Amino acid sequence: MKPLPPVLWLQAFEAAARTLSFTEAGNELGVTQSAVSQRIRLLEDRLGQKLFVRHPRSLTLTPAGQAWLPSVQEAFTRLAEGTAEVFGPHPEAPVTLRATPVMQQTWLVPRLLEFHRTQPQVAVHLVSAIWTEDFGPEGADLEIRYGRGDWEGFEAHSLGAESMLPVCSPEVAERLHSPADLAGETLLHALGFAVGWPAWLEQAGVPGLDRQCPSITCDNQVTTLTLAAQGGGVALTHDSLLARRDDLVAPFSLTVPSDERFWLVRPLRLRWRQEAGLLWDWLMRFAD
Repeated sequence: MKPLPPVLWLQAFEAAARTLSFTEAGNELGVTQSAVSQRIRLLEDRLGQKLFVRHPRSLTLTPAGQAWLPSVQEAFTRLAEGTAEVFGPHPEAPVTLRATPVMQQTWLVPRLLEFHRTQPQVAVHLVSAIWTEDFGPEGADLEIRYGRGDWEGFEAHSLGAESMLPVCSPEVAERLHSPADLAGETLLHALGFAVGWPAWLEQAGVPGLDRQCPSITCDNQVTTLTLAAQGGGVALTHDSLLARRDDLVAPFSLTVPSDERFWLVRPLRLRWRQEAGLLWDWLMRFAD
């Protein structure tokens, strides 16, 4: 078996491949951009293949780099988990909680503030993630994920069934008396949800109406809700999250159930800390 490349080279590759920037990778690793570039060049020489395509102002991964990245990330994840299992985290390390931005702004913030009032000695590090792949490779003590709850290697508890419904500003709602009135309105789409506008419109009895509407598509629900609140269109959101928004109203009562929902999640393989357990127990009060 050939010896593995030095860890510093692997770290440089993982950071650069994740950020697609030698500069950002250097900032993350605490070294210069040129140091990252040199380590990547040495790594490519060792492997005998290019890992990046270098454009004038950007980077892309080669097919070999794309294929190798998951293995490198998994190796670092296993190493971090194994270290935590055997030695435990630093006793003063904060509890890392990862969640989607919309969940942070609506459901999580009031509960986290109340937890802080009762357990001020527990430091919490809140990290944002949008897509499922954003939940790694860096470890987190707890996570609030969106999906079907079928993640291997994790304990997951539902935070309640979810349904989707349209929301908009009060001014826009004044001209929406039935779903058919959405014709010509801007529909705001958030990617990554099983129930989107086509599904809701079909249940409302106006299938295909979205083809008569301008649209703006965003990669997260926070942006679509912000646009909707400013009169920029009509967005879909989870009915459980609407109660804490005083700048949005639901023009229609129809909700469409989804088989996806938010889950309180923790990895099974990590050594459990008392501080993380306190936050887990607090949030579990709100699980099904």
